Amino acid sequence: MSYKVVKFGGSSLADANQFKKVAAIIKSDDKRRFVVPSAPGKRFSDDIKVTDMLYKCCELAGSGVDFSEDLQMIKDRYNGIISELGMDMSLDDEFATIEHELKARPAKDYAASRGEYLNGKVLAKYLGFNFVDAADVIVFNNKGVLLLDDTVKAVRERIKGLDNAVIPGFYGKTTEGFIKTFSRGGSDVTGSIIANAVRAEIYENWTDVSGFLVADPRIVDHPDVIETITYRELRELAYMGASVLHEDAIFPVRSAGIPINIRNTNAPEDAGTMIVSNDYDFSRESLGHTITGIAGKKGFSSINIEKAMMNNEHGFGMKVLKVLYDNGLSFEHMPSGIDTMSITLETAKLDPVRDKVIAELRREVEPDHIEIEDGLAILAVVGRRMKNTRGTVARVFAAMAHARINVKLIDQGSSELNVIIGVSENDLPEAIRRIYDMFINSEKQ
Repeated sequence: MSYKVVKFGGSSLADANQFKKVAAIIKSDDKRRFVVPSAPGKRFSDDIKVTDMLYKCCELAGSGVDFSEDLQMIKDRYNGIISELGMDMSLDDEFATIEHELKARPAKDYAASRGEYLNGKVLAKYLGFNFVDAADVIVFNNKGVLLLDDTVKAVRERIKGLDNAVIPGFYGKTTEGFIKTFSRGGSDVTGSIIANAVRAEIYENWTDVSGFLVADPRIVDHPDVIETITYRELRELAYMGASVLHEDAIFPVRSAGIPINIRNTNAPEDAGTMIVSNDYDFSRESLGHTITGIAGKKGFSSINIEKAMMNNEHGFGMKVLKVLYDNGLSFEHMPSGIDTMSITLETAKLDPVRDKVIAELRREVEPDHIEIEDGLAILAVVGRRMKNTRGTVARVFAAMAHARINVKLIDQGSSELNVIIGVSENDLPEAIRRIYDMFINSEKQ
């Protein structure tokens, strides 16, 4: 029998009512046998996530301050869920262990992991599923690097003979025996690893949105949902911040050829977004929009260099890049002309060495003029259909011209998967809206 691995985020398991929704989703499909839960998230806007409450307990413990009241608030949160679900269950022993461990060795990773651990215990009991502690199967080396092959082997060995299992997300254990967590949102990664290990037919990632959106809903009103997106397209958009999925969650399933389905716990009838391999057969796909998505990010600067006959100077670009390398800088884009070169970098990384970089560039390449322009934003227009659609770049420029937005940078990768433009930070929201209108709204008409 083929399986589906299902991961539920913190908002999906914030309270007893959400637990009931999750249970209904799992029981509606017999293939949903392996479940990865996050810790309880916010129940309302001013609420506090359980993980943040645990971090506070750890901080207090590390300062030698009594944290019993804060720990009791967490205990009350779980007991409230258990009571409202009508379950006969006690977490007293688990909380006693947590209190003892935090007093003895207040480690942040251990504290943070307990939210998922406890939620996994409750969900397994509620579903009647087996509980598998992620610390027994998710393996890190002593530097905190995930050992994927060892982990997959451990998961397969542990679940052998089990019809189902709840495996908490976000954490594992090092080879030295210490609890280690992924970065925030790491339950996505756990779900991806489990999907790989059980050779799942699909990895369902349930959250509070119905998939990826074509554009940021804070900028574009009610943007369309992306029905299908490739891993390559996703990476391009995710880099610009457009993601509801932890970026490290992609590799374990991509390498195994397992698709990801982003779904909405509060609207399970919605199909969500399918994330598929780059060589997915789109021949049966109904005609969609030219672009897949739009995303932008602020906080960039451009080092603009001018020098006559730059193109004839042997090693000019190498000297420029060496200055960046020596100062620990990586660049985003580097468009150039016969006598000009512009290097786009993150402002926050440039700021600490700004004057030093300029001085070294003046010494190494002796430019006729050099300046730094701040306040730039980079916008990515991404889509697999762009390659075979004429006039895509022209339409991007037309959208900018109609809005009287000055384009400061233009770059298109060799794969023709995306078009990158640079604009003033103040122009970014309007640029996204205009491109959305040009490619999405106009194509609906």
